[in-house]
Amino acid sequence: MAYDSKLAAALSGATLRQLAHWRKAGVSRGAVLIPEISSTRPVLYSFRDVVSLRTCVKLRNDASLQKIRRALDTLRDDLKESDHLSSYTLVADGSSIYLPAPDQAVDLVRKKANVVIHELIDVLQPFYRDGRHIPALLQPRAHVTVDPAVRGGIPVIKGTRVPCDEVAALLRDGIPAERISDYYPSVTATAALDAADFADYVNSYDPLLRPNTGRT
Repeated sequence: MAYDSKLAAALSGATLRQLAHWRKAGVSRGAVLIPEISSTRPVLYSFRDVVSLRTCVKLRNDASLQKIRRALDTLRDDLKESDHLSSYTLVADGSSIYLPAPDQAVDLVRKKANVVIHELIDVLQPFYRDGRHIPALLQPRAHVTVDPAVRGGIPVIKGTRVPCDEVAALLRDGIPAERISDYYPSVTATAALDAADFADYVNSYDPLLRPNTGRT
């Protein structure tokens, strides 16, 4: 499954402007994240990329972009960690960014002594970004799921292989929610409404529909 920029933004909580900015290297630092599938038009992200983007969005709540770039450079260049960014758990506390181990964590910004991290936050769970609710990655709505093993990770109706965007398209075409089962017997009216709500959420990341915050 390849996620276009708008869907990757909606699932991660990043803005389209942030995605574009993070694909570029800084003055003296590497890029935050270059998409695995395609970094040129059409830009396409993998599921692992989306997980990594959620990590970056959460870090951005407590750390500057400069610190994030510095931490990633330390991870890649100094620690020689070359796995995909989604393989690592990174934590920010307002002063630095850390790579946690079972009992301690490596300071990736100040490169000082190890410190103890008391709480790790699951990046897959819901969180808030600039007052906006970013849903759980694997279940962004009660009846909508994202599973790389099901249709490659495209958002589907829970318990089915029915893509939510197809259900949402039927509702936009004027089909009542209670009639969706005529087209997809496994999709209830409630699930159809969830699909439409999620589609509206994804479309809210369209720059033509929602003003960009400008934060990078």
